[in-house]
Amino acid sequence: MTGAAGTKPIAVWVLTRTVLLLCVFKVLSVPGPDVTSDVSVIYQGWYEILRTGTFPLDDITWQYPPAAALAVLSPALLPFLGYATAFFVLACLADALVTGLLLYAGQRPGKRLAGAWVWVAGVPLLGPTAYARYDVMVTGVAVAALLAGARHPRVLGALAGFGALLKVWPVLLLVGTVRGRGTRAAWTAAAVAGGGLVVVFCAAMPGALAFLTFQRDRGTEVESLGALVFHVARHFGWRGEVLLNYGSVEFVGPYVPLVSTAAMGLTALAFGWLLVWRVRAGGFRASTPCDAAFAAVLLFTTTSRVISPQYLVWLVGLGAVCLVFRSSRMGRPALLVLAATGVTFLEFPVWFSHVVRSDGLGVLLLVVRNGLLVAATLTACRRLWQDTVSGPRDDAGALPAQRAGAAEKPKLLAP
Repeated sequence: MTGAAGTKPIAVWVLTRTVLLLCVFKVLSVPGPDVTSDVSVIYQGWYEILRTGTFPLDDITWQYPPAAALAVLSPALLPFLGYATAFFVLACLADALVTGLLLYAGQRPGKRLAGAWVWVAGVPLLGPTAYARYDVMVTGVAVAALLAGARHPRVLGALAGFGALLKVWPVLLLVGTVRGRGTRAAWTAAAVAGGGLVVVFCAAMPGALAFLTFQRDRGTEVESLGALVFHVARHFGWRGEVLLNYGSVEFVGPYVPLVSTAAMGLTALAFGWLLVWRVRAGGFRASTPCDAAFAAVLLFTTTSRVISPQYLVWLVGLGAVCLVFRSSRMGRPALLVLAATGVTFLEFPVWFSHVVRSDGLGVLLLVVRNGLLVAATLTACRRLWQDTVSGPRDDAGALPAQRAGAAEKPKLLAP
């Protein structure tokens, strides 16, 4: 049940989500390109193929793991509505589920409602894009996994495995699991759930793994961190162009493969840092699994050669889960993500034409948005390291994080 403290976020949720639904149903207009066309054209086109029992084998814009088919097919659950209408309704229901989970968790002993407020405020900052992609559904799986993980590591693992087959990134939820039985249980459950689903999809539908080869020739997406090189270079005679390529607006031309390779190199370095952190981490707070997942996805997002607007939904959701825990120090990174989400709405869709033209306003928006993401990433990683590796130790040689974690949930500590 929701107590009196939970009524305000519910009221704000109802108000803001009503506005979002009015936007996706085009009762209210939003400047810029129509963000709902992906649902009414692309998703619905995939739906017609998927319902025949095969994946889109000849469509290179299908770049998703096999379980994404479930999200695309989900409007069939509401056959009395048109495809796009049903999709928007289901996205809103997924949003409501995440809100309910955060409200319920936030009112338990030792928790707080700050996480629910981050989600309630963050989703509408992205505008109608939040409901016009299936990322809110994936984020719902991730939020449920992390909230369940404190007591039920197998549930965390199974949901992370399922989420990874929806959109890959939820596999990063496993990076912060507590060493020992918790990690073994979570990682085993993830492998069993993910592997089992892959086998089922491969046996039931041709082309389940075709997505693995559909991204290898991508360029650098115009909203990514690396794209800033070309936005500036265009003012100094760079002879590339902006094209709709592999389903997104990308730079194509000289030196683009070099910058794309550099971005992948940064991602590899980021995962190397995560590995070092995993090996060296000592005492865990109750919030550490969530904090680590948040930092990992920030690293993945910021260094990627593609930063699509809907990626911010992931970060808002993970930041919200962190702030459910009083021990989390991810408040500042979460606020930076909220600011980046608001700027993202301005750069897409409102002033996306300026971004595509690389004019002063477009470059400024990207510098601010990507700068906020970089700041959030560095701050989150630094705080995660300080809390679990380099924090000051007491006379007994224990990190304060150990004692804080022990006070909140003894079972979370590594033996």
